This record gives sequence, C-alpha cells and structure tokens, in this order.
Amino acid sequence: MIAASTISWGVEVRQVEVRDISLPQELLRAMARQAEAERERRAKVIAATGELEASKELGEAADRLTASPGALQLRTLQTLAEVATERNSTLVFPLPIEILNAF
Repeated sequence: MIAASTISWGVEVRQVEVRDISLPQELLRAMARQAEAERERRAKVIAATGELEASKELGEAADRLTASPGALQLRTLQTLAEVATERNSTLVFPLPIEILNAF
C-alpha cells in the first residue's frame, strides 16, 4: 500500500519496519503535564459556561417572579413544604417586610 502511494512521487519503497520507540521520561512527563493543563482548561471553560447559563436562567426566573405578585409567596411556601418533608428539627420561616410594616 505504501509503495503504491509513493510510486507517483518517484520513490520506491522496498521495506517497511515497525520498531519500538521509547521516549525519554522527561518528554513523557512534559506531555502528561501538557495534557493535564489542557483538561483543566476545558474543565474551567465548561464550568464557566454552566455558570453563565445558570445566571441567565436565574435572571429569567427572577423576572417571572417579579411579574406575578403572588408567585414569590407561592415559591416560598413550596420551599417550606420541601424542607418540612426532610424532617429537619429547625425551620426558619421568612416573613415579608410588608407584614412587619403594619406593626
């Protein structure tokens, strides 16, 4: 196959050998450090992309909660219901500031 590929170049292949090549330990370590640095770089990019998407979703959720007056209260009650099912001994119940203004 190699001879057929190189004949058009005017090169004749007579023999092909496969040899075991051992790389120096320093070169292997350098290649491993480079590969590790690349993996860390990719992990940071993926994490940053996830943070960006999460911040966009949180912003959209905040906009929706702001648009509906009762939505925040319903979300608070839903969170309390979820916490209550976990059998916690202490439950902190947030009160809206507007309720305290009446006193």
